[in-house]
Amino acid sequence: MLATAEIAACLEAYDAQQAPARETERAAVKQVLDTLKKAAPGRSVELRIPPYAAVQIVEGVKHRRGTPSAVVEMSARALLELAVGNLEWDAAIRNATVTASGERSNLSHLFPC
Repeated sequence: MLATAEIAACLEAYDAQQAPARETERAAVKQVLDTLKKAAPGRSVELRIPPYAAVQIVEGVKHRRGTPSAVVEMSARALLELAVGNLEWDAAIRNATVTASGERSNLSHLFPC
């Protein structure tokens, strides 16, 4: 999906069992989310990456207020690992690295594996 200096720096830190610099991780998350918004425009699924961002993506029923009918939540690390193909969607769901509920919440088609 993406290969930027920020993403590479974060993955390197994760591999070394260290936390990446907060601003680097934030920038990497924003890059991936921008790519996902372009790949799956819409407002039917809320994708949450605490504490950095929440975006609405995927065509369908628009969410306007309150808790959306479809929510996907994951850590920054999970998002970045999914984005580069180091983590498989189904495995992330099975081991609760990613939580997804509601119609259209399966985002596996947006990631390389």
